Amino acid sequence: MSSALTLARPYARAAFETAHSHAALASWAERLGFAAEVAADPRLAALFGNPRLGSSELASLFLPHGEKPDSDFARFISLLAENGRLPVLPEIGAIFEQLKLDSERTLKVRLRTAERVDTAELEKISAALKRRFDRNIELTQSIDPKMIGGAIIDAGETVIDGSVRGRLARLEQALIQ
Repeated sequence: MSSALTLARPYARAAFETAHSHAALASWAERLGFAAEVAADPRLAALFGNPRLGSSELASLFLPHGEKPDSDFARFISLLAENGRLPVLPEIGAIFEQLKLDSERTLKVRLRTAERVDTAELEKISAALKRRFDRNIELTQSIDPKMIGGAIIDAGETVIDGSVRGRLARLEQALIQ
């Protein structure tokens, strides 16, 4: 996995610079998302390295419907195909998305709770996280029926565990020490 990230990083940066210079971050993110999904499909993975399939034919499978073959994105995919880097498209897409979010000063946050949180409470949580991280917050909520109560906020490198289970574990550690 780390070697895939190492291979993907320069391509993701090049894609980001191209998209950013053309003010097309959103469209590139969408097209890279499509291409990454295609690359992750196990049926297509069997085609990587197939000597019967030329790099241009293989590259065409990763282009969204209606994409012009002479577009910057199509040339980028062709370059990946020629260099045998199509299998790392999922990593390229993930790195590109992170670069895009960083440039937009946006942080994706996942809120995990035992029950659905109402909209007003979600807005309060989002506002508090915006103040804490000094970034725009893209908050998604998921319900985890295994949780007893409370919430876990996953903000990338920072995880705030306010779950009952987490509190009990911290209490146990405090009592042991």
